[in-house]
Amino acid sequence: MTTLRTRRRGFQDFPTGPRSLALFDEEQRFLIPGLQSIALFSRIALDRGRGSILVDEDGREYIDFSAGIGVASIGHAHPDYVRRLSEQLARISVGSFTTRARLHFARTLATITPGELDRVQLYSSGAEAVEAAIRLAKSRTKKFEIVGFWGGFHGKTGGVLGALGSDFKWGLGPLMPGLYLSPYPNAYRCPFGERKPHDCAGHCLDFLRSMIRLETTGSVAAIIAEPIQGTSGNVLPPDGFLRGLREIADEFGALWISDEMITGFGRTGRWFGCQHETALPDILTIGKGMAGGFPISGVVTTADIAQSLPFAKPSGSSSSYGGNPLACAAAAATLDILRAEGLVERSRAAGGRLLRRLREMQRRFDFIGDVRGRGLMIGVELVTDRRSQEPLSKEICRALFAEALRRGLLALSYSHAIRINPPLNIPDELSDRGADILEESFAAIQKRFGL
Repeated sequence: MTTLRTRRRGFQDFPTGPRSLALFDEEQRFLIPGLQSIALFSRIALDRGRGSILVDEDGREYIDFSAGIGVASIGHAHPDYVRRLSEQLARISVGSFTTRARLHFARTLATITPGELDRVQLYSSGAEAVEAAIRLAKSRTKKFEIVGFWGGFHGKTGGVLGALGSDFKWGLGPLMPGLYLSPYPNAYRCPFGERKPHDCAGHCLDFLRSMIRLETTGSVAAIIAEPIQGTSGNVLPPDGFLRGLREIADEFGALWISDEMITGFGRTGRWFGCQHETALPDILTIGKGMAGGFPISGVVTTADIAQSLPFAKPSGSSSSYGGNPLACAAAAATLDILRAEGLVERSRAAGGRLLRRLREMQRRFDFIGDVRGRGLMIGVELVTDRRSQEPLSKEICRALFAEALRRGLLALSYSHAIRINPPLNIPDELSDRGADILEESFAAIQKRFGL
């Protein structure tokens, strides 16, 4: 195992070193506020990465339990990935013309997508792909309304902002009309306030059906949902929810869009999150772990749906940067590595190992209210009291984040809903050491705050 260099003279008591802080502060003079929280709270300036280890400008090493929010599926600087991108960069890197890289990627993708979902159009960001999926659904159904869910996150652009199920959109109105939200089932925090065992998925599905009947104009083009809600804390819906979505979409003549930005490409221990149930969506939106960190996303659908107009007109579904040769080389290399190294299966096994360890911690620490996950998409919920389920305060969560950072773990542990999404090829010894650090950090805040 790589030895983590977590102490440097002069900043033993601080999570971040002086060189990182100096570079961070200098950069802030030029950036608009609003970086990702993990970057703002850590104030790290990264120098390099290798596998599941990141190294900052002070030479301090961190186990990576975030993978760029689920992006670095094959870790950092994988040698095959570096080689193939370098080779492509030396040939051609821009343009929408056919290239061997794009053909290889599209052909490989079609072998792993479920059912008849074998047609892809490529974009640059998750929000761009989601907006394209909505345009496709409108083109197919000739309807115009979209239904999303509480806790859902599909990007920050105007066309999808109203489908975000959080207060993120406060102050950003007016929103595009025709967007509706319905409760998403959370076994730990049922949106209907139920504490005793009950059918949370069934309750949410019944509400969704009634909401469509009573609130929409009967012109629902698509229902969009994450198979596991990532931004909300890696929330797993109860079994049967995805099948219920399929049935309700069919009932109202709508398409079902499975937003697989985070859940795709082995993150949950299957190629796609929707495959955990026998329910086939009409459209997949894909990205993040698909290209090991290169900014590329896509929409996947059937050959029949793909022909829908006006989406299928020349330039009707295109994107200036989408599918460029360098991006496709990155995606093709990533898929080849995922397959060759068995990383989908590896995610399932490694995730099970990590879940068992976290559930042991749950028995030790009363403030761990819930541990959940599939594959290497794991959520840990922190509470002040297990009966009330009141979330742990921001102050304590930020202290937990700093404790983990100080010990050499970079994780999304700064809120009460911790998300653990390491690279899929993280070695067991690093995963175990990351869990050790998390346990040490839990013990530190327990002592400090009297939990």
